[in-house]
Amino acid sequence: MDFPPEISVFILSLTAPFILYTINQVSFLQDPQVILAIGITVLTTIFLLANLSVKSQKSTDPLFYVFAVFSFTSVISITNALQHTGFIKGFMDFYISKGEPYLSTAHCIMMSFWDGVLHYALLLVMVHRMTAGKPFRSLALLWAGSMTASQIVLISGVVVGKYGKNIIPAFWRNAPSLVLTMWAAAKLFNRPRELSIIPADKVEAEQKKALLFRPTDLLLTLGLIGSIIFTAFRGFVALECSLDFCFTYIFQYEPYMKDSVGFPKVTMLVFLFYVLPILTACVYGLHAPGCTWMLDWTLVLAGAVAQMQWTHLGSSVHPRTPFTYRIPRDEWRQVVTLNLLYTAVPVLLAVRCYMDQTFFMRSVPQEQASNGKKKN
Repeated sequence: MDFPPEISVFILSLTAPFILYTINQVSFLQDPQVILAIGITVLTTIFLLANLSVKSQKSTDPLFYVFAVFSFTSVISITNALQHTGFIKGFMDFYISKGEPYLSTAHCIMMSFWDGVLHYALLLVMVHRMTAGKPFRSLALLWAGSMTASQIVLISGVVVGKYGKNIIPAFWRNAPSLVLTMWAAAKLFNRPRELSIIPADKVEAEQKKALLFRPTDLLLTLGLIGSIIFTAFRGFVALECSLDFCFTYIFQYEPYMKDSVGFPKVTMLVFLFYVLPILTACVYGLHAPGCTWMLDWTLVLAGAVAQMQWTHLGSSVHPRTPFTYRIPRDEWRQVVTLNLLYTAVPVLLAVRCYMDQTFFMRSVPQEQASNGKKKN
């Protein structure tokens, strides 16, 4: 009996816990080099089995195989998160001790929850829409932004943090994951945008409005400016700025940035060097009409910021984080509120761009619009 491709991907992904449990019980499979070899073999097998599930189809989108592989790793992630939260046991012990010990940190547990729930749901929905012939590009860009940010922070954080002193072979399986994600993102950017059909006169009328007459865009611009200031400030704090207010902030508000695991510092630097320029560009995009790139990059930005903020804020209050690095109880409400507002700005911007694309459409020359009306 042939299953639909999305059901095949779902079934293949559910084999992950059984494989983990089996390896956890067989001691000779728990050597670091063997673990790396098993990981490569299993992912290759998932790829080949996914290929068999669509063999009867005339053509298959190459992204299908990417989504199938990452669906499998997402189930591994949720297994890791559930074990370290105490819901299950006996699945990840060998991998933590001989594979990737940093997966037991607060950052990686929060990252695993995000990957195992949100990424997994997105991947299954995208596979379903792909096989049904429905558009999935916007969802895929959201996933690509989130996944890329997750991998960059993970790989860089391990290298520069305390776990960089003893990198085990299994760590290097993260490099292909990052490359594959970036390749998928490049493929998505090269595909046509999912644009709404909007009359030329409506586009012209909307693009003539100044920012002051577009209250939603005005509020979002103010939010972006605030986000830019906050991003720069936290970046300077992570770089150990000697100013008094930077010193006060890292000790009294977000001491987690001092944690030697490396992840919080790398997160702030990714915000500073990658997110801040995009935030600045978005301010321009809300002011200048016809910036169609906003329809893509706001989705990537929303996914990246939401993922990094989830792991950073969650780690700041997680019981596995040393007490001295958690958000102080007296400042908890202010810090959490500020971080949630910071997360909300790019998410709301992406929603605004997706729901109403008129201002970002390329303007049609008046002569061309008039000719189109005559033909109709």
